[in-house]
Amino acid sequence: MQSTAHKIPVSIIIPNYNYARFLERSIDSALEQDHDDVEVIVVDDASQDNSTVIMESYGDRILACPRRKNGGHAAAFNTGFAASSGRIILFLDADDYLYPGAVSRIVDTWDAATAQVQSRLHIVDERQHIKDVFPPPELPFDSGDVVPKLLHKGRYQTTVTSGLAFDRTTLESIMPIPEPDFRQGADGYLATLAPLHGHVQSIDECVGAYRIHGANHSVFGEKLAERARWRVEHDFHRMEALSDQASQVGLTVVPADVVRHDPVHLEERLASLCADRHRHPVADDSRLALAAAGAVASLEMSASLRRRAVLAGWFLSVGMLPRQMAMAVLSWKLDASSRPRFLTSLSSMIRRAMG
Repeated sequence: MQSTAHKIPVSIIIPNYNYARFLERSIDSALEQDHDDVEVIVVDDASQDNSTVIMESYGDRILACPRRKNGGHAAAFNTGFAASSGRIILFLDADDYLYPGAVSRIVDTWDAATAQVQSRLHIVDERQHIKDVFPPPELPFDSGDVVPKLLHKGRYQTTVTSGLAFDRTTLESIMPIPEPDFRQGADGYLATLAPLHGHVQSIDECVGAYRIHGANHSVFGEKLAERARWRVEHDFHRMEALSDQASQVGLTVVPADVVRHDPVHLEERLASLCADRHRHPVADDSRLALAAAGAVASLEMSASLRRRAVLAGWFLSVGMLPRQMAMAVLSWKLDASSRPRFLTSLSSMIRRAMG
């Protein structure tokens, strides 16, 4: 006799924009789940490649939701959620894919208090060769009630779109996602607000693959300043949404400077300031002040003492070195392709030591 869990309806929503070369793998992975009740919804955000042809080839095996006008990540999420019916909702980026047991593993982890389940993913290249794990295994997920950490620093240890699953009732409380503010990074909005409505459950094994390639929004290559500036502004939008939602559920409104306790935010803010001061979004920032705040925030992290100490030292070096040297140190950390070969080997050794 099948358990009740295997009968829970699940929706997998695949937002797509010009990812025809990856889309079939993504859709197939959703259709091949071993869970009994899965609907697959594909939202095409006005692609200009042959994505629509690929979608049509699946017939009624998927629910196709083509958008007439490109609206970005949030618009595609909103469109897919409005068309869905599952009690558990997964958003699967069109260049990523799930392993066959992903949904079953997520459903087995669920309980009545769950708002979100998060899982690790294999990092793969365009040819699906496994390169790493995201988040790195040495960074423990935050689980249970993560609200205190959210309100203290504006972030907790979570993952990206394809490693997240949400409770439908929770999403009904926080959606639609504001589309102008989250044209990219809609997963950041959901993962920030969902924990206000229940617990976060974490799965340490990889349930799918997160594909890194030249066209990812999260990969900017040499455009370090552009990437950093976008992430800083994205964090400000997240904090505004968090403050609004917190007040609605009777929690203390998030203070404006909460991100000064977040080393991830401070890292990107320091990069933005160093790389392009004139376009940096916070006029009164200084390198030394950001570096000092980053060092303090690093020491508060849930990580090994060695990892925290190395990161704190990195912040201080970027804050105090001459700008040209600081830019090199920044690039080596934020853009792996810029590292000298010897430094890549050294980084791997340090990472193993800090694990």
